Amino acid sequence: MTDHSISDDDRKKAAFCMNCPICARARDKQTGIAYFFVKNVEGAFCPYCQAYAKVYGRKAHEPVPPQFSDN
Repeated sequence: MTDHSISDDDRKKAAFCMNCPICARARDKQTGIAYFFVKNVEGAFCPYCQAYAKVYGRKAHEPVPPQFSDN
Protein backbone atom coordinates (compact mmCIF):
# COMPACT_ATOMS: atom_id res chain seq x y z
CA MET A 1 0.00 0.00 0.00
CA THR A 2 1.41 3.40 -0.97
CA ASP A 3 1.21 6.50 1.19
CA HIS A 4 -0.66 9.29 -0.59
CA SER A 5 -0.53 11.80 2.25
CA ILE A 6 0.07 15.40 1.29
CA SER A 7 2.82 17.15 3.24
CA ASP A 8 3.20 20.85 3.96
CA ASP A 9 6.12 20.87 1.52
CA ASP A 10 3.82 19.51 -1.20
CA ARG A 11 1.31 22.27 -0.48
CA LYS A 12 4.01 24.96 -0.68
CA LYS A 13 5.31 23.59 -3.99
CA ALA A 14 1.75 23.37 -5.37
CA ALA A 15 1.13 27.00 -4.36
CA PHE A 16 4.29 28.00 -6.22
CA CYS A 17 3.07 26.15 -9.31
CA MET A 18 -0.32 27.85 -9.02
CA ASN A 19 1.43 31.24 -9.24
CA CYS A 20 4.04 30.22 -11.83
CA PRO A 21 3.52 32.45 -14.90
CA ILE A 22 4.24 29.61 -17.34
CA CYS A 23 1.93 27.10 -15.68
CA ALA A 24 -0.78 29.72 -15.12
CA ARG A 25 -0.70 30.68 -18.81
CA ALA A 26 -0.87 27.01 -19.83
CA ARG A 27 -3.91 26.47 -17.58
CA ASP A 28 -5.59 29.63 -18.83
CA LYS A 29 -4.93 29.51 -22.60
CA GLN A 30 -4.79 25.73 -23.24
CA THR A 31 -2.71 26.39 -26.37
CA GLY A 32 0.66 27.72 -27.43
CA ILE A 33 4.23 27.11 -26.39
CA ALA A 34 3.62 27.44 -22.64
CA TYR A 35 0.93 24.76 -22.81
CA PHE A 36 3.15 22.47 -24.90
CA PHE A 37 6.08 22.98 -22.53
CA VAL A 38 4.14 22.31 -19.34
CA LYS A 39 2.24 19.37 -20.81
CA ASN A 40 5.18 17.59 -22.43
CA VAL A 41 8.31 18.63 -20.57
CA GLU A 42 7.86 20.39 -17.27
CA GLY A 43 5.27 18.06 -15.79
CA ALA A 44 7.69 15.16 -16.01
CA PHE A 45 10.64 16.96 -14.41
CA CYS A 46 9.38 19.88 -12.32
CA PRO A 47 8.83 19.05 -8.63
CA TYR A 48 6.39 21.96 -8.38
CA CYS A 49 4.18 20.61 -11.18
CA GLN A 50 4.34 17.15 -9.63
CA ALA A 51 3.28 18.56 -6.25
CA TYR A 52 0.43 20.45 -7.96
CA ALA A 53 -0.81 17.19 -9.45
CA LYS A 54 -0.58 15.46 -6.07
CA VAL A 55 -2.38 18.21 -4.13
CA TYR A 56 -5.07 19.21 -6.64
CA GLY A 57 -5.58 15.88 -8.41
CA ARG A 58 -5.00 17.25 -11.92
CA LYS A 59 -1.97 18.00 -14.06
CA ALA A 60 -0.42 21.47 -14.04
CA HIS A 61 -1.57 22.15 -17.62
CA GLU A 62 -5.20 21.16 -17.09
CA PRO A 63 -7.69 24.03 -16.76
CA VAL A 64 -9.02 25.03 -13.36
CA PRO A 65 -12.73 24.24 -13.07
CA PRO A 66 -14.91 27.40 -13.05
CA GLN A 67 -16.03 26.96 -9.44
CA PHE A 68 -12.37 27.14 -8.28
CA SER A 69 -11.13 30.01 -10.44
CA ASP A 70 -10.62 33.56 -9.16
CA ASN A 71 -12.51 35.12 -12.09
